[in-house]
Amino acid sequence: MILTVNGKEELIREGTTLAELIGFRKLTPESILVEYNNDIVNQETWPGIILKDHDRVEILRFVGGG
Repeated sequence: MILTVNGKEELIREGTTLAELIGFRKLTPESILVEYNNDIVNQETWPGIILKDHDRVEILRFVGGG
């Protein structure tokens, strides 16, 4: 199925959860913010969100600096 991640279409297997998608990317959950279909979702809900064809995910990273 096709999913849009940060504006780019990606092919993923059916039944993939949001938590698995984050894990595949080797991202640190504490350093990112995830928007799923225009709603910000908490890390605790990621395992229960099963991605569907044409869903949209935006992953934002927190970057420190000065």
